[in-house]
Amino acid sequence: MGLLETTISGRKRRGNHAHVVAELGRGIVSGKIPEGSLLPGDAELSGRFGVSRTVLREAMKTLSAKRLIEAKAKVGTRVLPRDSWNFFDSDVLGWRFESGLDYEFIEHLAEIRLALEPAAASAAAARATSDDIVALYAIAAKFDNLNHTPESIAKVDLEFHLAIARMSGNPFMRSASALIEAALAISFELSSPAASPETIDEVATNHLRIVHAIASRDPAKAMSAMRHVIEVGKSRIRGSLRGSDKNAIDTRKPVTVNNS
Repeated sequence: MGLLETTISGRKRRGNHAHVVAELGRGIVSGKIPEGSLLPGDAELSGRFGVSRTVLREAMKTLSAKRLIEAKAKVGTRVLPRDSWNFFDSDVLGWRFESGLDYEFIEHLAEIRLALEPAAASAAAARATSDDIVALYAIAAKFDNLNHTPESIAKVDLEFHLAIARMSGNPFMRSASALIEAALAISFELSSPAASPETIDEVATNHLRIVHAIASRDPAKAMSAMRHVIEVGKSRIRGSLRGSDKNAIDTRKPVTVNNS
């Protein structure tokens, strides 16, 4: 979503910028452009992508802000090591997802969710308004539908968890929404609770427990209920990976989860 472009040239310029960012970003995150390597010079890249140097410089600034590259005078533009990348950035997470996942990355996502989301639920129990709680009950009620598809239940789950991040009143929690979305997309791609009525019912019950804790203004119970939901999802993924190659999980066609 964004402002409508008012001119054809404006639309083209934005499209060119996005194309350069996406192509180079995917190449870096997938490893096709190795860490530590130098990117070609501006003249070569401008020619390769068919863009002006102004558009190219803007694209480089975007990639630099994502901590994928760093430009130095008399050296050139170097690809930064993986531990410098901003994995809270939605594009970086998306490119990481597209390139195929490994078991370690999935574990790391679960760890950061366990660090952030129970704290968000605890804060929501203390800060949520009455209207917030009514709205959260309405979202939780959407889980209780035995006709859910993997896509429909994933959409409800994302809506629920993002609502709690907002209700926490903490801007850092809200800023982690891209990470939450990526984690849920991965979870539902590998093992969706829509697979059976029993798991749909379990998900509905577990999420309703979070709402009850928030509504009762009990931060400790809210934290515990959220932690339980994340742990159950983590266990479900582990179960789906038994007998598969944990070091090479291909998710090149991920479930798209959004609340639009």
